[in-house]
Amino acid sequence: MLTAEELAALENWRFEKRMPSRSAAVRELLRRGLDADGFLTAGQGTKSQDFGILGSSVTGDGQSGE
Repeated sequence: MLTAEELAALENWRFEKRMPSRSAAVRELLRRGLDADGFLTAGQGTKSQDFGILGSSVTGDGQSGE
């Protein structure tokens, strides 16, 4: 949920940048924010299962996959 001020800022930015929709504007701002913080975007074809904190040697039940 956005405050009235946040929504107004989003809409003003969207119209200034000629974004086709509010969703497109939110996605672009999110991408820019992540990029500014040094987070890399996933490559094409990357699956969500490729990202994790446990690594590939642990299975879903917590047991070693080796």
